[in-house]
Amino acid sequence: MGLQLYTNKESRGVVVEWLLIELGIECKRVEVEYHTSMKSPEYLKLNPFGKVPVLIDEHVVIYELAAICAYLADKFPEKNLAPALGDPKRGLYYRWLFFISGPWEALATDQMRNIQVQPEQKMFMSYGDETDAYQALIQGLTQANPYLCGKQFTVADICVGAMLLWQQKMGQLKTHPAIDQYLMTIRQRESLQRSNAIFAS
Repeated sequence: MGLQLYTNKESRGVVVEWLLIELGIECKRVEVEYHTSMKSPEYLKLNPFGKVPVLIDEHVVIYELAAICAYLADKFPEKNLAPALGDPKRGLYYRWLFFISGPWEALATDQMRNIQVQPEQKMFMSYGDETDAYQALIQGLTQANPYLCGKQFTVADICVGAMLLWQQKMGQLKTHPAIDQYLMTIRQRESLQRSNAIFAS
């Protein structure tokens, strides 16, 4: 059966499609429509949230964008898109994957909903407040050389790069030289240029 990707051309699924180009592998693409097939009983058995993307690998069903990307990187280790187990940079790689899909994603969602974290709420927010999260992002990007894990381009760069490119396109990302430098590097990836991803245009 091979790999199957349930996705929508106007969703986070385009990030997985960028990764598939980077990996150079075949994957059957199944387009799922919002509000209809994405909420069907059959699809909800795959992803109870009724969202995309979903990756199926034989009998393994994976949802959550970062989980799909990490899974594919580990499934094809010869493509060198994740630091090897035992490599000290593996921890840095994990940190970026969970930062962008956890605290940073939560902040982005709150910003879209015009939610402001009050000082007394910071202690139980995963990202603290906007200032904390932004400082963490800039500190990390300042250490990029040129990628998040040094000279090695990884799945973390795909997840972080895609998120920042999308936020920049939507006017939701404050400018900073570290962000500009990092995104300039990411835009040079041939795989991104070939992906026609909505956030890259």
